[in-house]
Amino acid sequence: MKQDPIRNFSIIAHIDHGKSTLADRILEITGAIDKRTFHEQLLDDMDLEKERGITIKASAVKIRYSAKDGQAYVLNLIDTPGHVDFSFEVSKSLRACEGALLLVDATQGVEAQTVANLFLALEHHLTIVPVINKIDLSTAEPEKVKRQIHNILGIDEKDILPVSAKLGLGVVDVLERIVQKVPPPAGSPDEPLQALVFDSNFDVYRGVIIYVRVFNGALKKGMKIRMMASGREYQVLETGVLTPKLAPCDLLDCGEVGYITCNIRSAKEVENGDTLTGAARPAEAALPGYKKVKPLVFAGIYPVNSKDFGTLKDAMEKLQLSDASFVYEVESSASVGFGFRCGFLGLLHMEIVQERLEREYDQNLVVTTPSVVYKVRKTNGEVVEVENPSKMPDLSQIDAILEPFVEATVIIPPSSMGAVLEFCEQRRGTYRSTDYLSEDRAKILYEFPLSEIIVDFYDRIKSVTKGYGSLDYEYKGHRESDLVKMDILINSEVCDSFSSIVHRDKAHHKGKALCEKLKELIPRQLFEVALQASVGGKIIARESIRPLGKNVTSKCYGGDITRKRKLWEKQKEGKKRMKQFGRVEIPQEAFLAALKVE
Repeated sequence: MKQDPIRNFSIIAHIDHGKSTLADRILEITGAIDKRTFHEQLLDDMDLEKERGITIKASAVKIRYSAKDGQAYVLNLIDTPGHVDFSFEVSKSLRACEGALLLVDATQGVEAQTVANLFLALEHHLTIVPVINKIDLSTAEPEKVKRQIHNILGIDEKDILPVSAKLGLGVVDVLERIVQKVPPPAGSPDEPLQALVFDSNFDVYRGVIIYVRVFNGALKKGMKIRMMASGREYQVLETGVLTPKLAPCDLLDCGEVGYITCNIRSAKEVENGDTLTGAARPAEAALPGYKKVKPLVFAGIYPVNSKDFGTLKDAMEKLQLSDASFVYEVESSASVGFGFRCGFLGLLHMEIVQERLEREYDQNLVVTTPSVVYKVRKTNGEVVEVENPSKMPDLSQIDAILEPFVEATVIIPPSSMGAVLEFCEQRRGTYRSTDYLSEDRAKILYEFPLSEIIVDFYDRIKSVTKGYGSLDYEYKGHRESDLVKMDILINSEVCDSFSSIVHRDKAHHKGKALCEKLKELIPRQLFEVALQASVGGKIIARESIRPLGKNVTSKCYGGDITRKRKLWEKQKEGKKRMKQFGRVEIPQEAFLAALKVE
C-alpha cells in the first residue's frame, strides 16, 4: 500500500471534553462500524471506562474515508485519555502519529490539561488541528473560546473548527481538514524493518498481542523478527489491523498501524517503546522509544489470602503489558505478609489499577496508604531513596529528609480566587504567579510538596470552584523539609501499613484524626484495644476501642455474691491473657479510610 493516502492522528484534550464522543461520530460517519453493533464510547472497551465516563487506555482503529476530492484515504485514529494520571498513554499514542486533533469544550474553555497535551504534541512535532466541541449546548460560547485558544495557545482563530460531536455537526469538516493538513507518514518500504511497539495486551489464546506502528520496511506474516532491546527472535504468526476489532491481513506496510502475534506466553518478554526489526535484514539503529516513566505515588498491594501471592504476581505481569507506567516489586510486611510495592502516576491511576486487578483478574486485595518517594541524606553523606516509610533509616543516622515538589498550574474562575488561594496555603503551597487569561479564566502557578496534592487535592479544587477548576502538575525535584516518620501502634505493636512520613507541624493533627478513624472502623474485641500515634518513640495521640461486654453471671440466679465475684475474677484473668495473645483483624475499609485523613 502507498503511504500518500495514510493519515495517522490522535485526539487530545482535557478530561470530559468529548474525545470518545468525537471518535464515535467519526466511526459512524465513515461507516467503519455497522449500525447494529454501534454503541456509545465504542473505543472504551473496559467496563471501568464506561462506568466512570473516562478514557483510561489509548485505543487505535483503522478507518477508510472517501474525501470530497474523490480520493480514498486510510485514517488511523488513536483515542487518548485526558486525566493527568494517564499522560503516559497520551505520550505513547503521539509517538505513533503525524497529527493531533486538539479538542476544547465550548462551555469550559481551555483547561490545564489542554495546555499540557498541546505542548506534548508540539514536542513530537505533530500537525495540530484545533477543534471546539459541544457548540450545540445552550451554555456554549464558541467565539469567546476561540479568542481564549488564540490568546493562550497562539493558534489562529480562522483555523479553529466548531463541531458538535454529539449531533455530528462539523465532523466531516474535521475529516477534510485532517486529510488536507496532516502529512502522510515518512519512511521507506525498501529500508530494513523498523516498527515501534506502542502498546501490547495479553490474550489467553493468542498470547501477547503487540500493537505496532511501522516506520520503515514492512511486517509480513511468517517473517522472523527481532526485538532490538532484548535481542529475542520470534516468528510472526499473525498480522492485522484494528477495525476496532482485530482483523487479520497478510502485510503491514510502511506507515501503517496494526498488531502482530508471535505466540509469546510470558508478559515480561515485550517492552513498550521497543523497536521490531527483521532477523534476516536488521536495522542499524532502534527508533527513539519512550522516556522511562518515574512513578510519583507508591502503595503496597497484598493478597488477602497469602496463598494467592502467585496468581497476583501473574495478574500484575499481564496488567503491566497494557499499562507500562505501572511498576511493582516484591516486598513483605510484618502485618500483611508477602505482597508488592507498586508505583503509580497518581491516585486515580492507583484506584484504576486496583479495580482492574479485582475485576479482570479476580483478585482479593489489601491496599496500604499511598506515599511518595523521599530522599534521606544520612550523617555519612550517603543519599538513599525511601519509597516505603518502614524502610526509613534510624533517626540517629538521618541528617535531612528531602521530599518531591511539583509545579502546579491551576486554572479557575476569578470569583473562586480567594477560596483557592486559602486552600493552597493550607496544603503548604508556595505562590508563584497569577495570569488572567480572560475575564472568566485565571491561571495560578503554585509549588507544592507532592504528598499534599496526591490524595484529594483535585477533588477539593473542583469543589471550591463549583466544578470549573482544573489542574496539571510537573515534577520539579526534591527539596529539604522538616519531616518526621509517624507510626500507628495497635496494642503496642507497630502496624507498618499505616506508617507515614508527614510534616512535623501536621503530625499531631493527622495522628489524632487517624486514630479516631481507626476507632470507628476496627471492630470491637473481647479485650480493650489501644490505638496510638507515635513520632520518634513519643506518643502524640491515643484512642481506645472499648471491649465487648459478656455477662458471665447471667446463669447465676440468686445464691451467694462470692459465686459471682469468682466468675468476674476468672473473666478478668481471661481478658488479660486474651489481650496478651489476641490479634486484631483490621478490615480493608480501615486502610482505605487512611487515604482520606486530612
